[in-house]
Amino acid sequence: MATAAQETDSKKSRRSFLLRGESGVASIGITAAALLLCSMATLAWWTTRIQNEYAESTREEQVRSAGVLLAQSIEVMLQQNELSAARRLIADAARNQDLAQCRVVLPDGSVVADGEPDKITAHKLPQTWAAAVMQESFTRSGMKIHCLCPLTISGRGSAMLEYSAQIKNPTGIYLETETGIGMVGAMALCGMLFGYRHIRRRFRAIGAIGEALLASAAGETDQTILSVSSELGAEAAAWNALLARQETLRKEALAEKTQYSLTSRRSPRGDLDAAFDALSQGLILVDQQMKVRQLNGAAAAFLQAQRETAINADITTLLNQEEVLESIRAVTTGSTRRRSTVEVERQSDNGNVVLRFGVRPVRREDSAAAMIIIEDITQQKVAEESRNHFVAHATHELRTPLTNIRLYVETAIEDGDNDPLVRGKCLNVINQEARRLERIVGEMLSVSEMEAGQFKLRRDDIRLDQLFKDLATDYAAQAEAKKQKLTFNLPPKMPVIQGDRDKVTLCIHNLIGNAIKYTPEGGEVTVSLQYDEKQLAISVADTGIGISEEDAAKIFERFYRASDPRVEQITGTGLGLTLAREIARLHGGDIDVKSELNKGSTFTISLPGVAEAA
Repeated sequence: MATAAQETDSKKSRRSFLLRGESGVASIGITAAALLLCSMATLAWWTTRIQNEYAESTREEQVRSAGVLLAQSIEVMLQQNELSAARRLIADAARNQDLAQCRVVLPDGSVVADGEPDKITAHKLPQTWAAAVMQESFTRSGMKIHCLCPLTISGRGSAMLEYSAQIKNPTGIYLETETGIGMVGAMALCGMLFGYRHIRRRFRAIGAIGEALLASAAGETDQTILSVSSELGAEAAAWNALLARQETLRKEALAEKTQYSLTSRRSPRGDLDAAFDALSQGLILVDQQMKVRQLNGAAAAFLQAQRETAINADITTLLNQEEVLESIRAVTTGSTRRRSTVEVERQSDNGNVVLRFGVRPVRREDSAAAMIIIEDITQQKVAEESRNHFVAHATHELRTPLTNIRLYVETAIEDGDNDPLVRGKCLNVINQEARRLERIVGEMLSVSEMEAGQFKLRRDDIRLDQLFKDLATDYAAQAEAKKQKLTFNLPPKMPVIQGDRDKVTLCIHNLIGNAIKYTPEGGEVTVSLQYDEKQLAISVADTGIGISEEDAAKIFERFYRASDPRVEQITGTGLGLTLAREIARLHGGDIDVKSELNKGSTFTISLPGVAEAA
């Protein structure tokens, strides 16, 4: 009971608040007043700041100009030995220019003239005195200016004019300005208050209705809470009438819903339609007149048609593939009861897509009908083509080292016993081809690990000096066979990095192998290394066929090979660069490529984590 009473009191409180209808107008008024006050305060602060800066700059210029004129006059007076006149001039300048200090000092520190006579230490001016190198300075510390102005007395010596002054803020001007701004702000606030009172009388009813709408949106349904006082005018009366009409309609709808629930049976049709639309395959039902009787959302998307206009439309207006239409006619006319499948390539907004149309008969009350199932097999086709391309190139890649191993084994068996040089050469070639075969198999296994999500690193120390030594040995013969110049530009000391040695080796192998492979005979391949405390960069540059801008954006994709006709004549799996970039990124780095067609390419591996110099 207590809880109910508290809830009623809360509602009454909110109702009385809503009746005022001022929350919306008041919030606008408060916001406008706050913005006005902030604007006036900002204006007062900005005006004071500008005046202060102007007064300071004016005072600085005044002091500087007075010092320059004073120095020129003092030089003339001292040169003519008019010390008394110089002292009077100093005293007058200190008083007239409001200088805190003004004096003339000789190089030995004696004061010959001062704005305060009791601070003079040299009452007579010597005929000559020692000259000293003095520099002019004009410094400011806070609100105080201190100046040093060197004086040159011809035939007698040098001296220094020292003077300082305080910068005083024009408080009176500030007060006048701020008072004026305050008066303007007060008048603006008075105008806003007058306007607010006028608006409040005009929009009180609208404000009350707005608050009632917010309460309704928050879930309030009590009509006594949502209604507003009829004393607020015609708008309030219209709102209350609308609420009463809404309540009547709600009660009528509730009665109809209750009656329907009691008298009707549940139909499974809605669930079937929902399941029909949930399928990813497109489904179309065509009757014997070739009219579309039903189709789901996926079918409408595949055919790029509006679902509402496609129902009861002729199937020929949605499909223009004659082979598919012939299969549908055969089923709807009853001439065949077999299922048929047709694959069609179509244009779409995202490029070419391959759709598979499956046509099968459906018997409905002795009339023939056809069910058409549409599947998007674009990715499946791409995967099949990539897999076939990979198998063909992988087979060729594996066959080449196996053939070389078999030939050199036969040569070693036949001639090795008689000629140790031949046997050594054969064993060397067999070793190189076996290592090449190992790398190819390693690439295939790495691809399998990538697809299975198990491509991981086994981190350890990597000694780059030994790694590059092995690389030079592996590719020396291959470069020599193509009469290429293979150069390793390496620093005398190379770092030890943390990483997976086998995978880093595979990464660099792919880049050097590609450089030699795609560089014509007589070309150059250069491998270089640069590193600092944060990054290590390995670059492989060649003078090969180069890569176009269009291909450069795709060469790191799996199974992709450039469209250059010269590339088609060179064997490759299309996996080397994909693996290389994946390895670099797993180590926290990346691979960058710069290339120009018919001039060459440069691939750069960036790796972090330099440990120490070896």
